[in-house]
Amino acid sequence: MVKRSFLSLIQRLLLFLIPYSLFLFISCNPSPKEVQQYAGLSDSTTYVGMNTCKQCHREIYNTFIETGMGKSFDRASHAKSSAAFAEHVVIHDTFKNFNYKPFWKNDSLFVNEFRLEGRDTVYKRIENISYIVGSGQHTNSHMMNINGYVYQVPATFYTQRETWDLPPGFEQGFNSRFSRKIELECMSCHNAYPEITKGSENKYAIIPGGIDCERCHGPGSEHVKQKQKGILTDTSIAIDYSIVNPAKLPVALQLDVCQRCHIQGNAVLNEGKTFYDFRPAMHLSEVMNVFMPVFKGDADSHIMASHAERLKMSKCFISTIEKAEKQSTANVLKPYKDAMTCVTCHNPHVSVKVTGSKVFNTACKKCHQRPTMPIPAFPKGEGEDRSRIGCTGDITKRSAVKDNCVYCHMPKNNTIDIPHVTVTDHFIRKPLDKSTVQKIKEFVGLACINNSTPPVKSVAEAYLSYYEKFNSEVFSLDSAKKYLVDNTESDLKNNFKSLIRWAFLKNDFSQVIRYTERAGDVLRFLTTQNFSNFDAWTSYRIAESYRTVGNKEKALIFFQRSVDLEMYNLEFRNKLGAIQMDLLKNDDARKNFQFILHENPEFTSAWINLGFLTLSVDHDIRLADEYYDKALALDPDNEQALLNKAGTLIYLDRKKESKKMLERIVKLNPKNEKAKLILNSMN
Repeated sequence: MVKRSFLSLIQRLLLFLIPYSLFLFISCNPSPKEVQQYAGLSDSTTYVGMNTCKQCHREIYNTFIETGMGKSFDRASHAKSSAAFAEHVVIHDTFKNFNYKPFWKNDSLFVNEFRLEGRDTVYKRIENISYIVGSGQHTNSHMMNINGYVYQVPATFYTQRETWDLPPGFEQGFNSRFSRKIELECMSCHNAYPEITKGSENKYAIIPGGIDCERCHGPGSEHVKQKQKGILTDTSIAIDYSIVNPAKLPVALQLDVCQRCHIQGNAVLNEGKTFYDFRPAMHLSEVMNVFMPVFKGDADSHIMASHAERLKMSKCFISTIEKAEKQSTANVLKPYKDAMTCVTCHNPHVSVKVTGSKVFNTACKKCHQRPTMPIPAFPKGEGEDRSRIGCTGDITKRSAVKDNCVYCHMPKNNTIDIPHVTVTDHFIRKPLDKSTVQKIKEFVGLACINNSTPPVKSVAEAYLSYYEKFNSEVFSLDSAKKYLVDNTESDLKNNFKSLIRWAFLKNDFSQVIRYTERAGDVLRFLTTQNFSNFDAWTSYRIAESYRTVGNKEKALIFFQRSVDLEMYNLEFRNKLGAIQMDLLKNDDARKNFQFILHENPEFTSAWINLGFLTLSVDHDIRLADEYYDKALALDPDNEQALLNKAGTLIYLDRKKESKKMLERIVKLNPKNEKAKLILNSMN
């Protein structure tokens, strides 16, 4: 869960007055007339790739590929990996009793998932690691690719502590093993834009190798075209509108380029938008609104990707807003020069590892020049002229850190979302007296980081996402409902998809059905297929609700629509096959299970369902047993596979083995009444 730091009294008052808005955004939103249209904002302008850019910008390319962005993502290789592979390294999940051993075999990286009983290996599954995500400055996480479907692997190397452990979100019993989908939201921040297969959430046709030039500069086809024609612009006196130079954008637009990935929270897409749609020189709020939970207490708590959010809390940042607003309408080439933005301190073309503290301290001293106290002495060759420094801190402490502004005013803290990692806190402020900091956190509400007036529906969706992803507390659903009016038919139509999601998350399936039936023929407007898959998910939630209350015929209709809209969502298709089987549409069900296993042979539930179909329709118990074995080879704790396998063992008169399997189910889940009933009948 994301935590927010201690707020000043004025800031807290603002939060209580406007609970879903923040003081953290820039209010200067230049009108379209203020910014000449960049070529990259036109749909006709396409991406050309970093290899095209480097033909003219080789020097910048050579330094950029050494930055965290340039090294953000690539195929798994010895060169890409920052991890240590000692023989004794094993990750142990104490909650689910799995072990993970990453290892190289020649030039291929693998992870071995295994389970021990005493010294005996009773289970083993080996997966090939396809990609490494992360520059290695903080972590290397790992992903596997099965026929284009990309999933996270339960093994991360934390470089600062040189240790292997489970990835964030896999701890404390939440290890999803090899099933966490890497969807477009994740991929599009950690990488250049991939080519995802339409009708899927995690099947990719093309995956690039790291964040590239055009993520910050926009698509470059028109720029290349003009330069090849000899159309040049003297950028010392004018702006070249064939390509975006973020340094020449009005401050609000410049920050949105960075904020696209450097604020991590609930990103709520606007209706009809996808994670492909943001381009530099746009306002981020045109595509999405990003929400963060706000807490009172513990000023040091922050998440890893909170750079922009924390910077905006800083007095240094806030004090430049008025000046930035004035400059946004002026004919200036570099508006950020009179404001504090990310590029005030960071050159995105140069790795922070080689930038050096002098660059950052120089940025501080541009404003903090006032002499206030004697200057500490430094050994020869260390430090620099401090005759105009404005620091009022204790001289002994200053000397100890060589007058490093960042060390005291932007300390490194542990992140609350990623273990074993410390990052520089971008909330610039006077050093805190830790003894006076309130440690008890009190949730205030969700706040939109990039928009002062987010749409009401976006606020509701933010609370729903917060419930679904971070904190399953009922107050999140109650808060969402306050923004979702359903009194009139117009209200229902406007809020239909969000209301369905809200009722579904409440497990109020009867309410989902009431909304659906009130809305009339909803299949008429659940027709949009895009990379956001909103309509497909709405259809799925309606289908699941009908299935839960026993209306299989209606469930079939909506499961079919969800698959029509998102044909490569294997979970949707598996549900469709299951309901077809219930309605004795066995040929259709078989085709769906076979489709799933052709797409992804490691989809456990499809093996179980195909096994049941093979047994119940074909009466081929040995083939069904083989399918159950395939499922258990992928997931040895799958209760349904264990139960079905126990049934075939009973039929084959292998009751001792069956009893052992049933006892294992009850040990895994003491509430499994079916397993207990069969066990009792065998005694």
